[in-house]
Amino acid sequence: MTTADRLASCTAAAALSPLPPALRIAAIIPCYNEALAIPKVVADFRADLPEAQIHIFDNNSTDGTAEVARAHGAQVVHVPLRGKGNVVRRMFADVEADIYIMVDGDATYDLSTVREMIRMLVEQKLDMVVGARVDDQSDAQTYRRGHRLGNQMLTGAVSGLFGGSFTDMLSGFRVFSRRYVKSFPALAKGFEIETELTVHALELRMPYAEVPSVYRSRPEGSVSKLSTYRDGWRILVTISKLFVSERPLMFFAILAGLLALAAVGLAIPLAMTFWETGLVPRLPTAVLATGLMLSAMLALVCGAVLHTVTIGRQEAKRLRYLAMPAAGSESWQDGACG
Repeated sequence: MTTADRLASCTAAAALSPLPPALRIAAIIPCYNEALAIPKVVADFRADLPEAQIHIFDNNSTDGTAEVARAHGAQVVHVPLRGKGNVVRRMFADVEADIYIMVDGDATYDLSTVREMIRMLVEQKLDMVVGARVDDQSDAQTYRRGHRLGNQMLTGAVSGLFGGSFTDMLSGFRVFSRRYVKSFPALAKGFEIETELTVHALELRMPYAEVPSVYRSRPEGSVSKLSTYRDGWRILVTISKLFVSERPLMFFAILAGLLALAAVGLAIPLAMTFWETGLVPRLPTAVLATGLMLSAMLALVCGAVLHTVTIGRQEAKRLRYLAMPAAGSESWQDGACG
C-alpha cells in the first residue's frame, strides 16, 4: 500500500463511529510566537475533534499568541521557562485527561487523522501513536531535504542504539495514553524532547504505532523557531546522554574494550622485548599500559554498577506505568464512568 493509499484510508476511517463518550481528551499545544498560526490549529481541532479540551501553553510569546488563543476559546497557561522540553514537562504535569494529543502550534500538521489515531490507541491498547510526516509537495521548503536527511540519520541512530521501528522520531504530532504521560520524567529543555519521548517508549517497551500525517507549509508570515545545526547538535548530544544513562553497561563495555585494546597494543612490544632480553627498557610505556588496563577494568565495573541503578530506575517507572489501566480496558472504563 502506498503512502497516499494509507493517508486516504486513515482519512476515511476518521469518519467512522464516534469515540467512546467516557474519554477525556485533551489537546496540548506548545506555542512560542505563533499568533498567526494558532487560530488555524484551534479551528482544526474544533472541526476534527470537537470533544477535545484545547490547552495552549504559551512559552513567553511576545506577539500576542496568548491573547489570540483566548479569543478563540482555548485555555491558556503561561510557561516562563523557555524551551519546548520545559513546556512539555508543564503540560504533562498540569493537564488531567485519558487521551493527550500533542501537536505543535505552527499549523503544519494535518489533524484529519487524529480521530483514527485515537481510535487506534484505544482499540489496540497502545500508549503512543506518532504522526509520521509526509510532505504535501506544495512547497519545497516545507520539509527540506536537509531536514529530512537529518531526521533519518537521528532516527536511525536511536533505532540502532535502543531498537524500535520509528520512521519519524522527531514528529511533533503525537497521541498519548494517560499511563504514558504520567510515567514520563521529562528532563529535556528544548527541541530534543521528542528524542526523550521516543526513548521512554522504547525503554519501557510500550506498544506504539505510526500513522502517516500530511506536513504542510507554515502560514505566511510566521517563522520557524528550529535552528537546523544548533538543535540538531542538541538532539545528537541528547541521544548520547540517553545511551549512557539507559545503556550504561554497553557504553562502558565498549569503552573498556577500547582501553584494553590500547593497553594490549602497547604491551605486546614490551612483552616481546622482555622475552628476548629479560629487560623492560621502556618503563613509562609499561606504566601507561598498566594504567590503561586498570582503567578498562574500572570502566567495566562502573558499567555493571550503573546497570543495576538503571534497572532500578526502569522498574520504578514501570511500576508507575502499570499503576494506571490502559485506555479502553474494563478497569479503565469502570474508573472513567465512576
